[in-house]
Amino acid sequence: MKKIITTVVLILLAYFANAQYQINTKAKGEDYYLNPIFAGDYPDPSLLRDGSDYYIVHSSFEYYPGLLIWHSKDLINWTPVTHALHKYVGSVWAPDLVKYKNKYYIYFPAGNTTYVVTADAINGAWSEPVDLKINYIDPGHFTDSLGKRYLYFNNGGYVPLSDDGLSITGEFKHSYDGWKIPHDWSIECFCMEGPKMAKRGNYYYLTVAEGGTAGPATSHMVISARSRSPFGPWENSPYNPIIRTKQNSEKWWSKGHGTLFEDAKGKWWMVFHGYENGYYNMGRQTLLQPIEWTKDGWYKSPVGIKTDEPIKRPTKSISKSTFSLNDDFSGNDLKTQWQFFREYDTTRFHLVNKCLTIKAKGNSIGDCAPLLCIPSNHSYIAQIELIIEGEATGGLVLFYDNKYYSGILADKENILANLRGWQFPTAKAVIKRHVFIRLKNIKNTIDMYYSLDSQKWTKIENSVEVSGYNHNVLSGFLSLRLGLCSIGNGNVKFKNFIYKPLD
Repeated sequence: MKKIITTVVLILLAYFANAQYQINTKAKGEDYYLNPIFAGDYPDPSLLRDGSDYYIVHSSFEYYPGLLIWHSKDLINWTPVTHALHKYVGSVWAPDLVKYKNKYYIYFPAGNTTYVVTADAINGAWSEPVDLKINYIDPGHFTDSLGKRYLYFNNGGYVPLSDDGLSITGEFKHSYDGWKIPHDWSIECFCMEGPKMAKRGNYYYLTVAEGGTAGPATSHMVISARSRSPFGPWENSPYNPIIRTKQNSEKWWSKGHGTLFEDAKGKWWMVFHGYENGYYNMGRQTLLQPIEWTKDGWYKSPVGIKTDEPIKRPTKSISKSTFSLNDDFSGNDLKTQWQFFREYDTTRFHLVNKCLTIKAKGNSIGDCAPLLCIPSNHSYIAQIELIIEGEATGGLVLFYDNKYYSGILADKENILANLRGWQFPTAKAVIKRHVFIRLKNIKNTIDMYYSLDSQKWTKIENSVEVSGYNHNVLSGFLSLRLGLCSIGNGNVKFKNFIYKPLD
């Protein structure tokens, strides 16, 4: 009897604890937000405040067009503006978006060098990439008290820039060695990277990432140092690490790569990234937390702030984003959510009468340069209508890179399954060049369907589990994306892409 009573008490305590959390969360209402501010693969955020407007850009890796710029008025709801990079120059890592004398710049590493693109207006047109001919990563732009321009890099050194920001004018100089990580911590590597500079009062503050961007959940972290000169000597913060995942039971793993900034009302924030526990294949998602200043001039994370709990919004006025993955392919241009893998060939596709036509190429999903977008939910349905022309094969897939993918496809008469590269007919002679196909993702288990009329759906016998499609398993720093494939010879016409969250 005593055991039964104890069990009941524990159940009731658990219930009321959970109920209290729900009440508290609900009571905070619209004055609070919950991370992430970008769900899905949005790593290495670089944020620029331009008056009362905020702009952000992320690493775009092998996806082109690249360097998608987003805009917000409240730091929580974001709307895409434009892509700043259309020419393929390799895998684009950790960019830095800056404004200097009424001109906009994005510095970024790709293909063993560093590039810059520029624009007179944030919405473009953006220039062709200019090669700065320096082989370091994660450039961080800053100016000194005289207005001279420099780039910091991942190894703690800097180079001077020309006044127009389009060339390097001097030698590399080392300045900062980083913060020593305790040897008993579980990290991937020291790997100092992502330098970002901010100035407040008499001090320059250098923010870097250390610990490795993946690996153990406790690897990545935000480190701060300050100096009265942007060139050092640097004093490490007594509050280091400013932000870090302390144990793998937390919701957000490998938190790091922070940009410190002051909002339009004089409050300070940090935007950074992290992997979500259980959904590593979604990539690094963008997170936001407030920062407070101590009396002796250090910044730190406020007591009581937790990345996975409700946080008070930066502003009471809430903007609305019009962004959606749903696409009826109206207009003459691809919407901003779409990117091709390792190419951007505008002669290969066209949009007419709410139909996207992509010329077939390659012999497999891996070499067809699929057109991709970023899912933002743990569970969802994605579907598309296909019309097959010639000897083409079309498909809707989940794509990590050109070696790792799965999905459902169709040729002129058969439905095909692709399970980790193993492709075969799963329903033979059931269509005549026209079909609707669907992926249903329930927490990384994928079921696949086809339909002749978009009303009655037939599930194929093959399903796939995709949690292993992530950087810790496959490397590459990529994520699992939804892709449209056009393979072989001929064309595939795509109509009415539908994305429906099920979370």
